[in-house]
Formats: sequence, C-alpha cells, structure tokens
Amino acid sequence: MTTAKHYFLLVGAFIFMTTAMISQELPPAPGVPKAVAIPAAKEKQLSNGLTVSSIRKTASPIVTIQLVVKRGASVEADNKAGLADITAAMLTKGTKTRTATQIAEAVEFLGGSINSGAGWNFTFASVTITSDKVPQAMAILADVVLNPKFSQEELDLYKSQALDGLTYNLKQPSFLANYVASKYSYGEHPASGTKASIESITLKDVADFYSANFHPDDSVLIFTGDTDIVPATTLATRFFGRWKRPPVKSGTGTGTSVGTGNVPLFRRLLVIDLPKSGQASVVYANKLSTVGRFDPQFYSASVLNSVLGGGYSSRLNYEIRIKRGLSYGAGSNFTWRSSTANFGTSVQTKNESAAEVAELILSELKRIIESPVAEDELVPRKSVLTGGFDRNLETTGGLAGYLATLYSYGLPSSTLNTYVRDVNAVTSDQIKAFASRQLPGGDVIIVGDYSVFKDDLAKRFPGTKADVIKADDLDLSKDNLRK
Repeated sequence: MTTAKHYFLLVGAFIFMTTAMISQELPPAPGVPKAVAIPAAKEKQLSNGLTVSSIRKTASPIVTIQLVVKRGASVEADNKAGLADITAAMLTKGTKTRTATQIAEAVEFLGGSINSGAGWNFTFASVTITSDKVPQAMAILADVVLNPKFSQEELDLYKSQALDGLTYNLKQPSFLANYVASKYSYGEHPASGTKASIESITLKDVADFYSANFHPDDSVLIFTGDTDIVPATTLATRFFGRWKRPPVKSGTGTGTSVGTGNVPLFRRLLVIDLPKSGQASVVYANKLSTVGRFDPQFYSASVLNSVLGGGYSSRLNYEIRIKRGLSYGAGSNFTWRSSTANFGTSVQTKNESAAEVAELILSELKRIIESPVAEDELVPRKSVLTGGFDRNLETTGGLAGYLATLYSYGLPSSTLNTYVRDVNAVTSDQIKAFASRQLPGGDVIIVGDYSVFKDDLAKRFPGTKADVIKADDLDLSKDNLRK
C-alpha cells in the first residue's frame, strides 16, 4: 500500500511539474492592441514666426521644454562634418552673461536638467523641470539659444574631447562599420564628423552656422507635461518674442540620393581590415532612394523591421544569437530622411564567424523578400512595436522627442494618435512587397581581422571579390575611401 501511495504521489508530482513547465513555455497570446490616447497638440504662432506647441499631461508635475530648429547635419558641408553637433553642444558652454559652469549650476539649483544636440534633420536645446520652476528654466533656455558666446576656449576643449572619442571609436568594429556605411552605402558624411573635418572647424564656422540656421520662423518651441498652450505662449512671447527673423532665408539641405536599380540582393562586399581586433562587425547597408518618412510605406517598413531585427525575438537575433550563439545581439533599423531612408543591419561577432554571420544576414533578407510573414509571427511583432511606442510617450521628454521629430519632417502632431492604427493595418503582403522592392541592392561591410576570416569569406562568397581597405588607410573624404 505504501508503495502504491508513493507511486501515485510521484505520478502526480510529475504531472504537476510538466503542466507547470508547459505553462511557462507557452506564454499567453498578445492582447488586443489599444489605441494611444494622446491629447492633441495645441499650437500658436508668435509674430516673429516661432511656432509654440503644447501637449498637456498632468500625471506628474514635470514639464519638458524643447526648442527645435529644423536644421541639422544635412545642411553642413561634407568637409565640415560635425559642425551642427558642435554648434549645438556650444549652446550650453556659455552665454554673454553666464559661463558653462553657471548654466549647469543654475539648472541644477532648480532641480532640472538641460541638454542640447543635433541630428541629421534638426538641432535642439531642452530643459526638463518641475512645473513651478518653468519661468526660471525658460530664462536659462532662452539665454543659451539666443545669446551663445561661442568662446575659443570652450570650442578647443570640445573639439579635443570629440577627437579623443573619435580616435577611440575608430578602433571599435561596430562603430567603424556604421561610420564607413554612412559614406560608402548611404552617400552621406558622418554626422559626428571626421578627424579632418573636426580639426578644421573654427569659431567663425560655428558662428556662421548659427546665424544661417537659427531662425524663429524655422523653429518650434515644444511644451509637454503639466502646462497648457496659454501659459506656454505667454512665456514664449516673454522670452523668445524678441528673437528676430532674418530678412532673407539662407541655407539649404545637402542630402543626396543613391538609387539601387534592379540589382541582386547585395552588390558590393567591403572589408575594413582591423588587425588584432577582438571582434568583427558585420553590416548590410542600403540606401532607399524612392521611399521616405512622408511615404505611407513608413509603416510597412516599421513592421518589417520589427520582424527582421527589432528586438530579442526578431529573426536576426533568433538565428544568430539564440540558435547559434554567434553574437550577443543582432538587429536592424531604418534611419529616415524626408524622401529617402537608410536601412542597415548590425551584428558583432567573433572574427572566425564573420563570414558565416554575413551569410546568415543575407539568408534572412532573402526569406523576408520571398516569403510572407505568418500571422502568428506578425501579431506579436506589431505588439512589440506599439508597446515600445506607448512606453516612450509616458515621459515628457519622450513625448517632446517624438513631437520634435514630426515637426522636423513637417508632419502633423496628430500622427502620434494614428500610429498604432497604422501599424496594425499593415499586412503580410505589404511587407513582402516593400521588402522585394526596397531591400535588395545593398552592401555587405565587414570590419575585423581579415586574416582570420579571409579563407572562410572566399568559400562562402565564391565569385565575389572583396574590396579590402586597411583601417589605417581609411579616409572618408576620398571617393575610394583611401588616403
């Protein structure tokens, strides 16, 4: 009898553990996506042309104020790459009445933070503060935007730091691969600058860039958080109303487009030889010259990216990291311009597996081009996309950042409220059509110790001649990338 009891207890325990394991291995299906309810942005325009935009969120007494100038790295000359970024950084390095230290201390005293920077499409300066300190924070923000001093001492210090950072980064395979792709595949200069361009930037360059591009009629002052359009407009008029619009606009975009044409999956294989590098970086890069942020296909591209390389459960990460253990992470992304886009994948791996990873990336690209995405994969990948979007809008800074991006493209703020709907409307057929039209014709770029993966690369890519450049010989100012 005792033996029988023990038997049934063991069987019961086994069934319980098995059931528990199954329940752990089979997570619940994603719920029905919810629409993101964001209050509509209210807008006013000052007499000098400055647009004031406000979205009220009262969940916490926090306000983010962001001044967005709709000019960025796209308007700087190639030989002055990094000028937009340096100009933005210099805003908080001193004004006619405050030193950099005094600016930092004043904001810290208020319990807030101040930031400035530049991307490809726009430049910004922002403060985040509690709602009762907004007027004081606005005084500081207006000072750094309207009265920058641009001292030689601060410029020299910033350039020295930028060059030190660049020197270090150019020895990192992942950075170097994307750095090279900017010129080789996308036909653009690196927004962070090159050694030669950073060294060449003068105080006059910074002042001229500021004068040519910082105009109220080409800027937006964004308020997000515990405030509203009426007090926001009052403060904007008080602190930015004296900002003069120029008599004649100057400065134009310099973005370039490079068409891919009807070509195979990849057209070129570039190797940047970095001897004795600890790892290799493998990138597939392609300039999409017929689709940009204004195009409704933006949503098809976004869902495609979520399936292919947007997160831990994406195809690239599954095949390369989870299934084979060849990397700590594999992903992809689209970087948008108004009428074009840059698509890239990124994987860091051992030098020994660099060629294999390149082959796996191309295999996954081929699969998404040729085969439809099953519904049981498509639904959760959309949920990842919309869930991340919703989380990013929870903070005043995240909301201000999204608004800044939309304004820089000239898109309406109401785009925020239609995002979830438009993502969930994307079909498998739309993804396949977009992939087949846009993804082929890119470049495979490998940065690493070529001597380690040279033979394997030749075996896996027979008939394809790799263009090999020593990292020490690299020069992005030259068409052939060589010194």
